[in-house]
Amino acid sequence: MKEHFFQCPYCWEQVSMLIDYSQSNQKYIEDCEVCCNPIQLNISIKDGVISSFQAINIEQ
Repeated sequence: MKEHFFQCPYCWEQVSMLIDYSQSNQKYIEDCEVCCNPIQLNISIKDGVISSFQAINIEQ
């Protein structure tokens, strides 16, 4: 697990999360630690590094 920082698509604050690098493709929903809105996360890991990271506003 490694810490990754990104900008929340709702409140635009810098937030962090732990990412499991043992899974190559990940898709899940997690709440922002600042504003508590749900964020869809799409993550791809290749050769031990993040090759793609998307934090998407799911418009609830």
